[in-house]
Amino acid sequence: MISVIIPFYNEKENLPTLIDGLTKVLKGRDYEILLIDDGSVDKYQISNIKYQINIKLVKHKKRLGKGQALKTGIENSSGDTIIFMDADLQDEPKDLPAFIEKIDQGYDFVNGIRKKREDNELVKFYSRLAKNFLQFFLHSPYTDINCGFKAFRREVIKDFVFYGNNFRFFPLYVSYNGYKVTEIEVKNNPRRFGKSKFGPSKLVTGVFDTLTAYFLYKFAEKPLHFFGTIGGIIFFVGFFISFYLTIERLFFGVLLVTRPLLWLGILLIIIGIQVGMTGIIGELIVYLSKKK
Repeated sequence: MISVIIPFYNEKENLPTLIDGLTKVLKGRDYEILLIDDGSVDKYQISNIKYQINIKLVKHKKRLGKGQALKTGIENSSGDTIIFMDADLQDEPKDLPAFIEKIDQGYDFVNGIRKKREDNELVKFYSRLAKNFLQFFLHSPYTDINCGFKAFRREVIKDFVFYGNNFRFFPLYVSYNGYKVTEIEVKNNPRRFGKSKFGPSKLVTGVFDTLTAYFLYKFAEKPLHFFGTIGGIIFFVGFFISFYLTIERLFFGVLLVTRPLLWLGILLIIIGIQVGMTGIIGELIVYLSKKK
């Protein structure tokens, strides 16, 4: 069974064409298509395909975000192989068999690489930024981690927790857990109908999401390494300032009352200790959670 999960928001012009393309390439296979309506307000109707038993529409009462829509799709799916696709027709249904072929060859996760991208320059800039950051700091094996076209075995997602926008880093989770991953090139079509959901605000949130992923995947089980390093740097800067001022006072008679730098040194020492203690508390939380 192949489950194709398509989250969408206000894509009524694109969905009929997408569904028609998918039913053609999946003909003869055991499949289901799950359309996850994330609170659309464009009055999309599924009446013209409701009698096809392998197509299912699930609606959110309000817009909850793509991550929640994907989670809803997984919870309502029954396939052994799961496909993620976007509903804007930028993904080409004809590329889907290539994903399935890679799964049949023994890969656990297949990520798409958009060649000749048709997105605007803001989207391309964000993708390049995220790619370089993840490859340098998190050793990401992916060329285009933000591509929405993916295929994977159900088993790889069983322990993944969807929240916020962390669905973007699901491929990293798969790779870090030792599953066999690969990538294939896919065609990227220009959007024909509707408006892109990516704007300047998404760029800002994307930066924070990337930093969150860096912390979670690098330091989730060793928070003291993160907080301890930062706290240690701050502490020693404060200690050096205070030590220097102490030398001036003891050996050169410089009055500290005229040196406001002293307060900065004391403040940095206190902040450094507090940040370091945050790491220790984090280590205790990890330890106690592992004992349960």
